[in-house]
Formats: sequence, structure tokens, C-alpha cells
Amino acid sequence: MLERLYLDNAATSFPKAPGVYEAMVRYGQDIGASPGRGAYAEAKQGASVLAEGRRLIARLINAPGPDRIVFTLNTSDALNLAIKGVVFHRLRSDPDSRIHVVTTAMDHNSVLRPLNALASLLPGLFRWTRVPVDAMGRVDPGDIQGAITPETALVSVVHASNATGVLQPVADIGAICQKARVPLLVDAAQSLGHVPVDVRAMGIDLLAFPGHKGLLGPLGTGGLFLGPDMDERLDPLREGGTGSRSESDTQPIDMPDKYEPGSHNTVGIAGLNVGVRALLERGLDNIRVHERALIERFVAGMAEIEGVRIVGPSDADQRVAVFGLVFDGLDPHQAAERLERDHGLLTRAGLHCAPGAHESMGTASMGGTVRVSFGLFTTHGDVERTLAGIARVAQVCAVSR
Repeated sequence: MLERLYLDNAATSFPKAPGVYEAMVRYGQDIGASPGRGAYAEAKQGASVLAEGRRLIARLINAPGPDRIVFTLNTSDALNLAIKGVVFHRLRSDPDSRIHVVTTAMDHNSVLRPLNALASLLPGLFRWTRVPVDAMGRVDPGDIQGAITPETALVSVVHASNATGVLQPVADIGAICQKARVPLLVDAAQSLGHVPVDVRAMGIDLLAFPGHKGLLGPLGTGGLFLGPDMDERLDPLREGGTGSRSESDTQPIDMPDKYEPGSHNTVGIAGLNVGVRALLERGLDNIRVHERALIERFVAGMAEIEGVRIVGPSDADQRVAVFGLVFDGLDPHQAAERLERDHGLLTRAGLHCAPGAHESMGTASMGGTVRVSFGLFTTHGDVERTLAGIARVAQVCAVSR
């Protein structure tokens, strides 16, 4: 049977860090309690799992404190909370205010759809600007600066594209936003766990991230970092039980309870903690060195293959290991099918929930690209096997034309 090679880490990392699933099973079988819903030992153990997760993630991103980490269902949930929370707070403070958001052409539907929903919900009060990108998919920070107006309530930028892997100059954009006194939201779905992220040094006010991608945890985990005072500028989207201040029938204003109603996915967070610890032990700088080597070899190998090209930058400093591939004369879905069927390579074809990115890169009309995405456990041998399979599909395609 053909050995299968997972190349879809941009969707979710696989395999996970050693011990992730064992920690989940251990929590489910031996503890089982809901944190904050009792004073007995097991409920306290659950609370300690949440507290440890906040500490680990805060350390990873250099957050000013663990209470600034809010657990969410995933990155999309975190982005909805950040975007709508800022807008609804502005409306509550001034119901007649006009609200503007700046984003980029490379952003994911997890940003674009909430913005479009707000535009439909608040006609005449809400609008948003999509800043264009260059041929490599990079945003000019000057264009962000030029798009900011007195009505701008938020700037939202994807750190690394899930379609092309291109990295945006977040620190430069952060400096602009700080000067303009506009909060910066960063979508770190494809960057956290792959490249160092320092929310303080980069001027990030809100950081949305998944637990199940670069952090090597299970599906159904994620979070939102809130910078100092952002909890005073961000309304919660849901209310409910928190296990705290039960005498009040209004949502607590304490962090992080303000944004975490209901019982947590503590089983998932127990696994996530193992993944984050593995990253901290290895070190993000070392992980980036490993990924850079994979990127450089893949880019060099692709340059030798006729009939297929990489969309986006070739410079490893400007990207993560997420590659959009275009095969000459072959639909991306057909190419992905052949890569799996004939070579056991598991990729993802299509628009990758980022239609604007594909429009900007000229790949939307051809149905998108074939996405290859490496992870922490991808080896140099895996890269060579991937290149060999791509070369064979491109060769067969050339012969059939």
C-alpha cells in the first residue's frame, strides 16, 4: 500500500506533539470536572489546567500577563470576538458614530465574513477598506497608514497567508497603529508556533490564534490575546455562567471571565498545554531555523521542475512553509487528486477560504492552487518525496498536453 504523507498542516497540524492525546485522555478519565464549578480537588485541578495554559501562551507571545489570554473555540471565534466586540463597544459608547475598519486583500474569510455581516447589519454606520498588496502578496505599511481615518476603530492584518505563506510586516504596521491610536488585530492562524511573535515588541493589541495548528494542540481550541485596556474597548458577544460572581445576573467584567461564559473545553486545553510546552522547550528561534531550511530546499527544488510554479515569495525570510502551487494546464483539484492517488501526498486544492488573496495573486479564475504546507515534524526526506511527486505529476501533465 502506498505510504501517505500529510502535507496539510495549514489546515491542522498532524501529527500532534507527543503526549497531547495522552493528556486529554488522562483528564477525561481521571479528572473530568468542570473548572470553577466546585471547590473539590478535581474542579481545582481543572482550573489549574486553564491557568497553566494561559501562563504558557502568555510566555510564548510575551504577553504582559496570563489573564490577558482568553480561550475561544478556534481562530474564527477569536476573530469574531475581536472585530464585533470592538465595533459593538463603539456603537454602545456612541450610537450615532460611524465606524471604519481597515483590512488587507490577503485576509481570510474569518475576517471578511464578519466585516460583511457588520456592513449588512449596520448600513450607513459601518464600512471597511481592503488595502491592496504587491505581486508577492505583501502589504505596504504606508497604504495601511493612508487608509486610517478619524472613524477607524480597528486595523486587522493576517500575519501569514494561508494561501501563499507570505508574511506581512506586522511590527511596522503596529508602529503606525500605535501612533494613530488605533488597535491592531493580528490573525496568527498560520504564524504562531512557526515564527516568533512578541505582542509587545510588535505593537499588537489583539492576537487571534488557533490551538490546533502551529501550537500542536487538538482541534476545537484557540484563543485571543487582549492587550492592556482592550477589555475596556471590547464588548463580549456571549453571556452566561462563569462560576464566578454567581450572585449577579450580569456578566462579570473581570478578565478573562468577561469573555468565557459556559464550561471550557478543558480536555482540549489539557492537550494544548502539552503542545505549547513542546514549542517552548524547543524554542521558536530553533523551530524557525528548521522551517527555513525546509522552505529553502523546497523553493530550490521547485525551481528545477517545469510546468509548475510557486505563488508568492521565494525568499524564506518573507514566508512560512505554506505554498500555493499552479500546474500548467491542470486544474488544482485534479492535480491534488493525482498527488494523493499516485504518490500518497495529502494536499489541499481550491481557494482556501481566502478569495481575495487568490484574486490578488491571479489564481482565483483558475480555481485557486494546490496548497502544500509543512509542519514541525516534516523532515528533509518528506520534502524530497514531495518534490519528486510534484515533478512526476507535472511531467505526466506535460506529456498529455
